[in-house]
Amino acid sequence: MALTKQFVKSKSVYKVTFTVPAEAATEAKKVALVGEFNGWNPEEAIALKKQKDGSFKTSLELGAGEYQFRYILDDAKWENDWEADKYVPAGVDATAENSVVVL
Repeated sequence: MALTKQFVKSKSVYKVTFTVPAEAATEAKKVALVGEFNGWNPEEAIALKKQKDGSFKTSLELGAGEYQFRYILDDAKWENDWEADKYVPAGVDATAENSVVVL
């Protein structure tokens, strides 16, 4: 899993690319992104597009700040980003953590 960030000066936002590598999604038919930017709503999850190398990717434009997020594989398995900027305890389940991207 990886995050790449690029500041878009003309819009004063960051273009953040979320990537789930092939080895993290070997069995997955679909991967989606949920987080604070979409109210953690799986119904409004952002689909990642499968790439030729087997990885999944999507990009979002986000304002400066910190955003918690996680990936959902095949509508069932919740995963963190292996290279998130940091991790924070998930409010619902004290043993779980959310990934955080810092912009």
